[in-house]
Amino acid sequence: MRLPLQAQRTLKAAPAECNCRMHCQAGRLCRLFVSAPRLPSYLHRLTVAAAPPGAERGVCSQGQSTVLAFPEGPPPPSAELPGWEDRACVSNLDVRRNIFCNRSLNMRSIKAVGFDMDYTLSQYKPETFEKLAHDLTVEKLVGVFGYPEIIATWKFDWRYMVRGLTIDKQRGNILKIDRHKYVKIAYHGFRELSRAERRAIYSDSNLQFEFDEPDFAMIDTLFSLAEAHLFMQLVELQDSQPDLLPPGKTRPDLYRDVRAAVDLCHRDGSLKQAVAKDPAKYIHEDSRLIGIMDMYRAAGKKLFVATNSLWDYTHVVMNFLLTGRVGSDRNEEWLEYFDVVITGCGKPAFFNSRKPMFEVQTSSGMLRNTDSGNPMVPIGDQDLPSPDFSSTAQPMAEAGQAAVYQGGFYMDLHRMLGVQAGSEVLYVGDHIYGDILRSKKTLGWRTMLVVPELATELDILQQHQGVMDELRSLREARDALDDQIQRMQWGLGPCPSPSTPQPETPTASPHEAIVDATSMRDITQAERHGASNNGSALGSHDAASSSGSPLDQEEDDEELVQYQEALHNLEQQRDAIRQQHRQLLHEHHQRFHAVWGQLLKTGYQNSRFAHQVERFACLYTSHVSNLAFYSPDKSYRGRMDHMAHEENPALDPFIR
Repeated sequence: MRLPLQAQRTLKAAPAECNCRMHCQAGRLCRLFVSAPRLPSYLHRLTVAAAPPGAERGVCSQGQSTVLAFPEGPPPPSAELPGWEDRACVSNLDVRRNIFCNRSLNMRSIKAVGFDMDYTLSQYKPETFEKLAHDLTVEKLVGVFGYPEIIATWKFDWRYMVRGLTIDKQRGNILKIDRHKYVKIAYHGFRELSRAERRAIYSDSNLQFEFDEPDFAMIDTLFSLAEAHLFMQLVELQDSQPDLLPPGKTRPDLYRDVRAAVDLCHRDGSLKQAVAKDPAKYIHEDSRLIGIMDMYRAAGKKLFVATNSLWDYTHVVMNFLLTGRVGSDRNEEWLEYFDVVITGCGKPAFFNSRKPMFEVQTSSGMLRNTDSGNPMVPIGDQDLPSPDFSSTAQPMAEAGQAAVYQGGFYMDLHRMLGVQAGSEVLYVGDHIYGDILRSKKTLGWRTMLVVPELATELDILQQHQGVMDELRSLREARDALDDQIQRMQWGLGPCPSPSTPQPETPTASPHEAIVDATSMRDITQAERHGASNNGSALGSHDAASSSGSPLDQEEDDEELVQYQEALHNLEQQRDAIRQQHRQLLHEHHQRFHAVWGQLLKTGYQNSRFAHQVERFACLYTSHVSNLAFYSPDKSYRGRMDHMAHEENPALDPFIR
């Protein structure tokens, strides 16, 4: 039996020993049976073997490095000193203070800048505010919806859930999805589903999931963390002790009850009253907000607030943020920083559904009718405040205080601000759907998303800059080995395996196992071409083998064994690199969050949340106060887009 031509040539070119004499994982000297050309520069950082915990970084003669043992992730940010108030971070050169640009935006073209309030201007302390929301929701579930009192004893960990997850209401699962709508992490209650379980539900079935309402709900705001955690606790209870729950409750019923209890906490005022009593307990102070408002007004921009919160709560929060006043000391001084304030605007319906707009009497909170924002004079009152019936913005501006409204429609706001097109408005918010997606798609507003979690993630990325390069190198080496193995298997053809058992071979370092793909391709093509011209290659092969002597047969068997040893060696190298990559990626994600990993990634793909940020947020940043480090007339420029073919290392000088 004679080896295929490709296998013969590959075997003859093989050196007997690796040239760097690096030891393999088994402690033996690396040997390989396949030619090993010099590694391209982008693979020279390839990790060779996983070092034990605590190992230092070592370097072989080829300049390759072993793996470091990485420390645990940093503790959560201090509630007493939020990141944006850190006096050491006062430069826009600090990456945590950066504003990142997805879509170029010249601020000179912006006439009006608007802000959401909750989790945008007002950053809540999750360790107190989310716990308050959880506890009040539990009270409503027990007292109003008939749930067992045992749920009042449950502990709540505000750090467990993260934004960007998706709740499967029907199955009681919580998912992390990538931008291609592939489920990468799934939990049922607090039990992680295996890869096989995930695939059986979300990939291998005949159903095509869009992961949208009504069967799914996205955790797209920090307000949703407590309700998501509580829903998963109820799923656990339903699985373990269903008799304790009200009879007939399905998993979607559990979710609807949790949502209804959360809404009741807002409607009955219990949540707002607790915050109003002690704002400092629940809200971070921010000393830079006033400077930002002054800077943008001096640059000729009109400022507005558009929030779903009603006037009474807005008045409490904005007083605390801009004047530091609480309780009976509150006044209307904060309104001087804005031109228009719209409360109870009901986003996202505010952007596509016309509703009545009412003027708020700030002294009493009473509402007065308007005609799309224009004043209407009740019988017995004085005449209109201005002969200009088309807008109330001008007389309010002369008074030095913002007009305050409730409800309405975006066209009313445009008229008050004097803008002609949505592209003249920049809106800053935290809710990817309610604040960003709808205002962008429906109105063409320019948008900036506030992602408070980004500051911690940027800090971790900065501390471990080399990890992503190492992961990239491991992936490229694994893919190169995969390609080489598949070529060798194809070149081996239908030859039968020898009768002798395959020995255990030492493991070579990955870079020495990489074959010149071009030459292998040429050899394979030549062999296939010869087969097509001369009839069946297998037939000629059989003819040659049938006429060979027993000695030739033995030599052929030895050659085949050596070729298969080389192939087995490469497979071992690929498997070792694959395991290294998987372990390093897992460790990398655990630095960000022990359960869900990096906020904007799933594995090495962008998460679904990251995909939405990239599509709909012109700008994004960790906190609204980062605007203080940029000119109000700055021209933000988007980064260059790269397609897959442009990321080839050979093109680096041309695309970077």
